[in-house]
Amino acid sequence: MNNPITFETHYAASPEKVWKAITDKEQMKQWYFDIPDFELKENATFNFYEPGNEKKFHHLCVIKEIVPNHKFQHTWTYPELSKGSSLLTWELIPDGKGTLVKLTHTGIESFADGGKDFSQENYEAGWNEILGKMLREFLEK
Repeated sequence: MNNPITFETHYAASPEKVWKAITDKEQMKQWYFDIPDFELKENATFNFYEPGNEKKFHHLCVIKEIVPNHKFQHTWTYPELSKGSSLLTWELIPDGKGTLVKLTHTGIESFADGGKDFSQENYEAGWNEILGKMLREFLEK
């Protein structure tokens, strides 16, 4: 059984700035994914694909919890590729000098039926790139 992925990093940005970066679809498009149907509302569904034109990985997500400037949680599924479902939780912790962001992604092992693209290692590498580089560059530019 795989363990949840937990990624913690500090950003020299306020919780409000980080919150907007992870919940405003115009800002997300600049560093994360283009999610045209994103609406910050509990139980809202949103869809997106990986960057580029291949459109191989359709992500279908449902927002489960919103605590402004503190917590954002949603499901993460691939309806055409796997019967699995995972849960992504973003936690924002102010520390006086910026914000500690803790991302927890649970349930990745449920994507085993989707093949090697859904390995724990691929998710770890992806989140490391997304949070360790892309979000950092966006927030600290």
